Amino acid sequence: MCNKAFRKKSNLIIHQRIHSGEKPYACHVCNKSFSLKRNLKSHEYIHSGESPYICDLCNKAFSRQSSLITHQHIHIDEHPYICNVCNKAFSVKSNLIRHKRIHNDERPYICDVCTKAFSQQSNLITHQRIHSGEKPYACHVCNKSFSLKRNLKSHEYIHSGERPYICDVCTKAFSQQSNLITHHRIHSGEQPYICNVCNKAFNQRSSLIRHLHIHSGDGVYN
Repeated sequence: MCNKAFRKKSNLIIHQRIHSGEKPYACHVCNKSFSLKRNLKSHEYIHSGESPYICDLCNKAFSRQSSLITHQHIHIDEHPYICNVCNKAFSVKSNLIRHKRIHNDERPYICDVCTKAFSQQSNLITHQRIHSGEKPYACHVCNKSFSLKRNLKSHEYIHSGERPYICDVCTKAFSQQSNLITHHRIHSGEQPYICNVCNKAFNQRSSLIRHLHIHSGDGVYN
């Protein structure tokens, strides 16, 4: 098919599965199949929770050897994969491939509900939770759940009292990054929310919404 040559017949048999699509090794838990036995073994660690590949520098454990190899680039600071457009360098080839979509505006991951397109599969998965209502990240204190892990982390600061977001002008601290961004506008004078009726500007969206009632005449706000 492709005239590629091998020294061992076993390697040829494995290679031919690329062309045939044969995947003889099936997971007994979820029935996902693989062309290589070692790939099945790595996959089974997902179900068992086993992480046998351990970084000898920081002891972080991984279920796949490839994940460990990728992780080790952090320690050696190696970035061999370079974008030919902007020269940004990456430690992992897959990250370079995803990055290049910024330049060519490629968005191969499409939502099957609303057809919105994304450059990264992770962004599509996150977006699909809008339609499904899935909120997989739950607070261990109050059980409130969130669709994004970062939103759970921000929420947990409410319980801990931690305020990690600090204004670099007046040192006022906030538990939510969004509140720090809003606060910064006091110092910068930025007013990004503009009334489309009279062009009056506001530094908070909620202030604009209240203002719009003046034009609508519903009398809710005086």
